[in-house]
Amino acid sequence: MERLFRQYDAGKDGFIDLMELKLMMEKLGAPQTHLGLKNMIKEVDEDLDSKLSFREFLLIFRKAAAGELQEDSGLHALARLSEIDVSTEGVKGAKNFFEAKVQAINEASRFEEEIKAEQEEKKKQAEELKQRKAAFKELQSTFKQ
Repeated sequence: MERLFRQYDAGKDGFIDLMELKLMMEKLGAPQTHLGLKNMIKEVDEDLDSKLSFREFLLIFRKAAAGELQEDSGLHALARLSEIDVSTEGVKGAKNFFEAKVQAINEASRFEEEIKAEQEEKKKQAEELKQRKAAFKELQSTFKQ
């Protein structure tokens, strides 16, 4: 776990900040929204400094093992993507494991769902605007007669 922590601690300051967490989640195949990243940090940020120390990073995995993380949370995704022992599975097993995890998370990604919801909302707003314009033109034509 310490190796994983140091790998993503780009600033080498002993903390994983918001941007480093963003990069970590993207590389693990589970990108999160800005708000999602903030919520991930907030959930385990014991000292309220808005970044993760190694102790807080380990807390993610303790909570995951205890079943205290929500299934759809970014922390749960992080814990699931990091839960393989290469010494027992072998490198090829680890590769298959991570590929399967990435594929599963991409299919159920909240990020993709948010984009789809935004697109649907934009379509709905465009349709409502079109209807309002048509209703206005119809009303306008009654006054012109």
